[in-house]
Formats: sequence, structure tokens, C-alpha cells
Amino acid sequence: MFDLITLNGSTKTVDQEALDALDASLRGSVFLPGSPEYDSARTTWNSIVDRKPGFVIRALGASDVQKAVNFVREAGLIMSVRSGGHQIAGHAVADDAVMLDLSRMKSVHVDPKARTARVAPGAVLGDVDRETQAHGLVVPTGINSTTGIAGLTLGGGFGWTTRKFGMTIDNLISAEVVLADGSIVTASESSHPDLFWAIRGGGGNFGVVTSFEFHLHPLGPQVLSGLVVHPIEQGPALLPEYARIADTAPDELTVWTVMRKAPPLPFLPEDWHGREVLIFAACYAGPIENGEAAMEPLRALGDPIVDVISPHAFVDWQAAFDPLLTPGARNYWKSHDFDALPADAIAGLLDSISTLPDPSCEVFVAHVGGAMARVEAAATAYPQRSAHFIMNVHTRWEDPAKDDTCIAWARALYDRMTPHATGSAYVNFMPADEADHLSGAYGANATQLSRIKGRYDPGNLFRVNHNIPPA
Repeated sequence: MFDLITLNGSTKTVDQEALDALDASLRGSVFLPGSPEYDSARTTWNSIVDRKPGFVIRALGASDVQKAVNFVREAGLIMSVRSGGHQIAGHAVADDAVMLDLSRMKSVHVDPKARTARVAPGAVLGDVDRETQAHGLVVPTGINSTTGIAGLTLGGGFGWTTRKFGMTIDNLISAEVVLADGSIVTASESSHPDLFWAIRGGGGNFGVVTSFEFHLHPLGPQVLSGLVVHPIEQGPALLPEYARIADTAPDELTVWTVMRKAPPLPFLPEDWHGREVLIFAACYAGPIENGEAAMEPLRALGDPIVDVISPHAFVDWQAAFDPLLTPGARNYWKSHDFDALPADAIAGLLDSISTLPDPSCEVFVAHVGGAMARVEAAATAYPQRSAHFIMNVHTRWEDPAKDDTCIAWARALYDRMTPHATGSAYVNFMPADEADHLSGAYGANATQLSRIKGRYDPGNLFRVNHNIPPA
């Protein structure tokens, strides 16, 4: 007998006989508390999230997802959905709810002639990159190879190739979706176009995606990429120059800046380990010889500690930051969008770096725009097309006793940067305590999203997310 939370907030008992019948109907399995599979499913990338679902349904295909949705809806229960388990808010798991685990649905099929890929929702970015790069092709995604493709895509998706090829959602051709009523539909420009619009940035509010079809672009297998590391003291002089370079860069060139204490990287002199540094991380999504010329102004800045920009395999560059983003640490993020980086904003960033609460904390400013900015704000649910920079205050630590200090530091920096920000937000960077910021995430698209939510999920079955209430 298992007591679970229902959609109306009461408690309902689910007996073992019902779970046994559900388990027998699946290609996958039902896992109960106490089993290793239950514990592995509920453990997500962010260790600050420690929630215990009533039980876990591990799906192996769309039919399993359909059965899970029907079971949960008919019982009036609450369900969370896990794909990669990488989301900062930890919405993959909820206490006393049913957890639908898609992490074993990892297939990636590439059609090199059509330049398309069909990707299952449990695949992570590394899975996608390895299969697409086998054919010298890419779909623009994020920068950490362990991120799940499903959550990244449904929230928007940006990374090293976004300025050249657009966001992840701009390259989505279609998606197979299990709706709240249990039906399976294809969402595309010609089939359920309203749903297709909504899932491109609206998160998991509208159904469970069981397959994504992406358009691919030629790139690789090598790209010109790497880091230029400077002392943080050079920040006041270098960051305005960085902003100028970003404003005039070709679409192929993306430069992010990272401010943190230097990790013990093998190419950094040992006497710099643990000291505050300013890092320019750059990637050129085009011919390497063209990249050399495009990166010359960046590499000419200041007097760097090291410059390790060179040709790299794209799959390796996509995983370059994985060692700094391993699972098991405690994480809290705050994010802003900026059209520009004025002097006061730069001063605020640099001042905050002098008070980092933990050596693993960092602030990065992502350079976007380019092809991403040439899509109309109303074309997809994700509307922040004009932003030129996206800041993530990435607070990361190990000791639970530091929770309050680290979270307070992130919030203080966020508040300090608010006067310089656009007021919009990237939903994938929003922690669980930012439900009131959804209006910033969706802007003028919020009303239409609520209408579509009411059309496809009027009972708000898919509510364990940055929730869009149904109209």
C-alpha cells in the first residue's frame, strides 16, 4: 500500500495489486522505494534536490509513457517526468508523486542524406554529438555533454553553435508527444502547429515528448576552440573590449566569459590555482582558417596567463566543461538577460567575484544573438530573441552547512544586476523558487501559452515544472 498526493492535494492509497498490473503491462518496470533502481532514478544532477516519489515508472518507449500517463490521470495522481535529470530546479522528482523515468530511452538515429536526427528523450547531449559528428553534422545544443536533450530543447537550448545555426528549438522539425488524455500525436508545422509552437520553449507543460526530430548542419569534426585566461585584475580593462568584440563578431564566432577561482587545470601554472581569473571561452563554427582571423582581436587582448585556443574535436570541446559540472554537488543558479554590458554592470560582476562563497562558484556570461536573434519573438514560445548576453550566476558547493551563504550570495548578485537586465529570463536557468518570474520568461507569449495549455492539458496533469496554468 502506497499513499500518494493527488491533483487536488489530498492523499490516495495505491495498492500493490494495481502496481503489479501496471508493471506487467510495461516494456519497462515499476520500481518501489528501497530498490537500487528507485534510488538511482530519484537522484538528479543537483544534490540539493533530495525528494522521494511514491514509486518510479521506468519507460522504454512511447507505449510505456502512454500507459503511465493513463494510470496517473485515471488515479488522479501527480506525476513528475525525468529525462536527463539535469534541471537546476529539480522538477524531475517530487515527493509522494509518481515519477516517470525516461532516462533509458536513449536512441539517436541520424539520416546523413536528409541531414536529420531522430532522438529519444533520455539521450544526453554527448549521445547526440557522438552520433551526429560521425557524419560531420551538428544540431545546436548546450555546453555540458551530460545535459538531457529533452529538457534543454523544451526550454529553448543554446550553446557554442547557436549564433551560427540558431537555438535548439529553431532546429526542431517535429516531436512525438503523449498528451494528458493518453493520445499520441505528432507536433510539427503541419500537425498540431499550436502544440509545436508551445513546446518550443514552453517546457514540459503540454505533454511528454517521446521523440524529437532535428535538422542538422555540417560542422566538424574539428573546430577552433579553447580558453584564454587572464588575471581578474585585468577585468575592468578587458570586459569592455570583450563586449565590443561580441557586438561585431561574425555569426560563426561565440565567446563566453567566465569569472571564478582558477581550477587546477593542467595547462595553468600551479601558482594560479585557486586565484580569481577571467576566462574567455571561444568557439568558431566554421572553417578553422577563418576562425584564426576572427579570433585574432580576442587573443590580442591584455597579457594572458595562458592561451590554449587550437583545433579540437567538436565532441571533446562540447565536453570540455564536464569536469567542473559533475553530478553530486549542491547547485543554485540565478540568471539575467542583457542587451549590453555597461560599465556599472561590469563593475558589479567583478566586485561580486571578489566575494565568491566557494571555490566552485562562478559567473558566466554567454554570448548569444546572431541567427538566434533573427527569429521573430512570436515564432516560438521562447521569446527572448533580442538579448545579446545571458548571465548565469552558477553557485556550486559541497557542504550543506554553506547553503544559506551560497544562495544569499547568488541572490545578492542577481539583485545588483537587475537594473542592467532586460527583465526576461531563460527558463532552463530558473531555480525552483522563481515561479513568480514566469512572466519574464514568456513575456507577450504567456497568454497564448496558457490558452494552449488549457487546450491540451486542462486538468494541469503536467504541473511539476515551471508551470503554466491552463486558461
